[in-house]
Amino acid sequence: MRIGAVAKATGCTPRALRHYEEHGLIASARAANGYREYDDAVVTRVRNIRHLLDAGLTLDDVRVFLPCLDGDVASAPPSPAGLRVGRERLAVLDARIAAQVAVRDRLAAALQAAAPDPALSPSPPPLAR
Repeated sequence: MRIGAVAKATGCTPRALRHYEEHGLIASARAANGYREYDDAVVTRVRNIRHLLDAGLTLDDVRVFLPCLDGDVASAPPSPAGLRVGRERLAVLDARIAAQVAVRDRLAAALQAAAPDPALSPSPPPLAR
């Protein structure tokens, strides 16, 4: 399959596919005309990569899943390594969220100090959890 066909079958852009290839997550051969040629199985692999990225993992995190990217990652039982990576990524996201909440709280306090009239102070939106 050429890159356009893989992109269409997976909903990815050709640029994303080249990016995955640069990171060693997928591979292609070169046709005589220089076009990338992918094995049909790459469609499953790319869908699994997208599934893991959509779950919040990074491309470096996805590397842990290389041995099982050609199967059904979404319904397979999780491996200890996969669970470890997921927990580590969740901790990173929680830390980032906490940092952003702290920044938001400082800004809200500064606005309250600058405009103590409650009618002039913005009310913070509720946090979704």
